[in-house]
Amino acid sequence: MTAAERTDARRRAVYVISVAAELAGVHPQTLRIYERKGLVDPARTGGGSRRYSERDIERLRRIQELTAVGLNLEGVRRVMALEDENERLRQQLVQTRLEAREAVEDAHRQHRRDLVPVSQAAVLYRRRA
Repeated sequence: MTAAERTDARRRAVYVISVAAELAGVHPQTLRIYERKGLVDPARTGGGSRRYSERDIERLRRIQELTAVGLNLEGVRRVMALEDENERLRQQLVQTRLEAREAVEDAHRQHRRDLVPVSQAAVLYRRRA
């Protein structure tokens, strides 16, 4: 399985609220509260039922970790927003480094094309007397 396939599988919303709550170790009503507070945004079926992905479950577990150390839900929301921004910036940095590396390689290729070969033979010039 490729990295993209693993990411897609983690985003696939398959768990109903009761299963998601059990996997996260919380009550289903707690998940509804988290959703109202904007901490999690599960997918919805055509009929409006919530469906949680593996990624949502990981997020729920992170919320539990943060509340366990004493953060209130607003604090959790802020920490997770910063973590999300940090991850976005890390990905942007990786992309920027890749683009910079490609630009340097392109410049090197261009410079090599622009070089004019110089004869390897040594030529001695003597001053006329």
